[in-house]
Amino acid sequence: MQRRPSGQSGLRFISGIVCKSKVFRFERMLFRATRGNMLFNQAPADEQILDPLSTEMVEKMVFVVFFSGEQAKTKILKICEAFGANCYPIPEDIVKQRQLTQEVLSRLSELEATLDAGIRHRNNVLASIGFHITKWMSMVRREKAVYDTLNMLNFDVTKKCLVGEGWCPVFAKTQIREVLERATIDSNSQVGIIFHSMDTVESPPTYFRTNHFMHAFQEIVDAYGVARYQEANPAVYTVITFPFLFAVMFGDWGHGICLLLGALVLIARESKLGSQKLGSFMEMLFGGRIVLLLMSLFSIYCGLIYNEFFSVPFHIFGGSAYKCRDSTCSDAHSVGLIKFKDPYPFGVDPSWRGSRSELPFLNSLKMKMSILLGVFQMNLGIILSYFNARFFHNSLDGRYQFVPQMIFLNSLFGYLSLLIVIKWCTGSQADLYHVMIYMFLSPFQSLGENQLFLGQRLLQIILLFLAIIAVPWMLFPKPFLLKKLHSERFQGRTYGILVSEVDLDNEPDSARQRHEDFNFSEVFVHQMIHSIEFVLGAVSNTASYLRLWALSLAHSELSTVFYEKVLVLAWGYKNIIIRFVGLAVFAFASAFILLMMETLSAFLHALRLHWVEFQNKFYHGDGYKFKPLSFALLTDDDD
Repeated sequence: MQRRPSGQSGLRFISGIVCKSKVFRFERMLFRATRGNMLFNQAPADEQILDPLSTEMVEKMVFVVFFSGEQAKTKILKICEAFGANCYPIPEDIVKQRQLTQEVLSRLSELEATLDAGIRHRNNVLASIGFHITKWMSMVRREKAVYDTLNMLNFDVTKKCLVGEGWCPVFAKTQIREVLERATIDSNSQVGIIFHSMDTVESPPTYFRTNHFMHAFQEIVDAYGVARYQEANPAVYTVITFPFLFAVMFGDWGHGICLLLGALVLIARESKLGSQKLGSFMEMLFGGRIVLLLMSLFSIYCGLIYNEFFSVPFHIFGGSAYKCRDSTCSDAHSVGLIKFKDPYPFGVDPSWRGSRSELPFLNSLKMKMSILLGVFQMNLGIILSYFNARFFHNSLDGRYQFVPQMIFLNSLFGYLSLLIVIKWCTGSQADLYHVMIYMFLSPFQSLGENQLFLGQRLLQIILLFLAIIAVPWMLFPKPFLLKKLHSERFQGRTYGILVSEVDLDNEPDSARQRHEDFNFSEVFVHQMIHSIEFVLGAVSNTASYLRLWALSLAHSELSTVFYEKVLVLAWGYKNIIIRFVGLAVFAFASAFILLMMETLSAFLHALRLHWVEFQNKFYHGDGYKFKPLSFALLTDDDD
């Protein structure tokens, strides 16, 4: 703060700094307080200044107020205090002012030199730390993992050694024992390590040894639920069935080649991309590169069967089996086609493309094929449930779940699949809808022209009777047999084994047999729900496989629309610009709609078919993963 008399005039001044947003109100208040007897001058500061109260960078204005008199000085100081203005003292003598200016400049120069030295030192320290930070973080992460595992151990009764209970794979027992013995020798421990197996009533964790090829498919299965210990692993079958069902919906060997190129790029750059931190989408794509590779190969295979290359058919395996009836059949695409030689050797005959019967033919083909694939995969799931029951020595599940489920499913939909194959082989015009509907409504009625083979009506009556018998077969025997087995097991045990409370506390994981209450009503209701779910699911799951037909048809029709209404239409013009625009629109539609959106759609539908229609026949998925202490598995997210 500066007050300076100016010779005979008695003129004084106060200088300081104030926020730019307050300058206008500050000046008006000074003017009113001094009744205009002051001179106010201002200038903007060169740079933003840190406000000590709000700790934010704000714009400020440097000001100086000239006035005369003590009363004016008092008023001006109070106004400066009210507006938060900072006032700075300046000597009255000109020589001292110059001296103060030199001192301030000298201090500023020293502060700048100090700051520069501090910044250089900080950068050097950070560079040195950055060189070692990865190794340090890895060491700290490993130390934390080790101590976290040690915290799970308990002291023995002597308080001199630690006791740990855990899980290990059977194949690793010898290796673990050797490592522990080597650790005892290296640490010069006077107490030997004891390693032995123990009994437990807990269900062990699930561990599948996967290689580079199987890992992504195992992750797809584990996303639904981790397998129960020693339960059949669906990932073994998913390796083939998942990309194949995807390809049934996505079948086009032109689009399949595009996916194949993308998968090969990811595999070729595997070492480089594996060491980088990728985004969520790219990380998911890179993790599923093997899945993408198989999906593309199966898409090429199914595309060759459908004979579609960006919806365009090609005579790859020879000429068409059809030709024009006479010279009036000029286009050979609508009417007048006759078959003159053996069928097209592989896939759909190119002559179907563009004909009036193309859509009915492809609809019939893909719909029936979807039913055949669905019935096959559901039968595979039920067969796996038998192997689960056989492995766990559960004869009740084998006799009263597997057998009636196989009978019920194949009496209805297995029979439908048989009719489809017979109709394809014989070329019959029988209406399968009529056959299946009247199999329930009028089983004793004559089939007439819809009969495909001798004895069909008698077979239908037998199959319908077996399907009806299979429902109570699933529902009633198992709960009553479980009740009987429970009664026989605990017959005569009116008194339990005398066990002290201390023993119960000290041995929580012992394998003692305990008497558990058997709730028959709960078991019966559970079995009834399971039976009803299977009966209704047999119908709904079979209908769900029709999505293979629907998505395949949608993909084919979209490809046709983009080809005929965009590329072919634009190519009909002789203008090079129109052709280029048409080609660009076709490429954009193929890349973003057919290759990205349709790929994602087919992937999700194939995922649903495996999770719901296939795995619910045998897969419990209520286990938990085996998570060993492994430095190789530690990630940045485990901090």
